[in-house]
Amino acid sequence: QVQLVESGGGLVQPGGSLRLSCLASGRISSITFTGWYRQAPGKQRELVAVIDSTGTTVTVDSVKGRFTISRADANKMVYLQMNSLKPEDTAVYYCNIRGISGFDSFNQWGQGTQVTVSS
Repeated sequence: QVQLVESGGGLVQPGGSLRLSCLASGRISSITFTGWYRQAPGKQRELVAVIDSTGTTVTVDSVKGRFTISRADANKMVYLQMNSLKPEDTAVYYCNIRGISGFDSFNQWGQGTQVTVSS
């Protein structure tokens, strides 16, 4: 069974930076999609950034130029570098990884990590 563990969230002042990490464990044959999502209080979960199997990345307009998604396949890590944080970035951040495990596909979510941007 594939499991994800996120870390790196916390409280930061506006303009500050945080780096979120997501570690995947279990039997993973290949990863086809990795994304970071976030959910603010009272709002729906929204996509923040994705990276596909070719390394192509996409970030949504609200974080473009400030957030960067990357991954290290060798140790099954995915990162979200967040710079120039704003109060509106406050949310619970989730990583989502999809791929193949043996003969099955998987679509797994992390438990979420809280990011609070406040002075």
